[in-house]
Amino acid sequence: MIGRVEAIHEMEMTAAEEAEIAALLVLCFETDFGGRSFFRTRHHLRLVIREAGRLAAHMALQFRSMRLGGRLVDVACLAEVATHPDYRGQGLAGQLLQEAIGAARRARAVHFLLFGTAKLYEAAGFVHSRNPMIYVEMDGAVTGEIKRAGANYLRVLDLGAETWDQAAELDLLGALF
Repeated sequence: MIGRVEAIHEMEMTAAEEAEIAALLVLCFETDFGGRSFFRTRHHLRLVIREAGRLAAHMALQFRSMRLGGRLVDVACLAEVATHPDYRGQGLAGQLLQEAIGAARRARAVHFLLFGTAKLYEAAGFVHSRNPMIYVEMDGAVTGEIKRAGANYLRVLDLGAETWDQAAELDLLGALF
């Protein structure tokens, strides 16, 4: 496996690191991030792997409180998962995901959430959930309307003894991540 996982705290990220992450996102997503290293909102922690000084892979994490069935719960959220095309198929996303799960546990999150369909999420224990959701719509970094919708690509990993309630309404208390 190449490189080691580095943690970059959002408030300590340098301009050069931010530009490097933004450039990787342009390579990996069809969505226009507007030159940002995030799509909707800033994150709390970035996990990256470099090879010979070059950014090879990235994951962003948030630590948030949300309402699940009216009860406030602390959750970790995964976003902006990206592997440079030259490094795909080498297990870097899986390596970052294991580190992200560890970070979520250390943050005292009860559940770990993501929106995605990649097989590595299921292999790591994330399960599909279709909770009804309420959230603030954002297109890029612009606030829109409050939306109510079913969760199509929500994946959840329980991090402790509490089991995720798949029928309860999930109020994200903000935008999708």
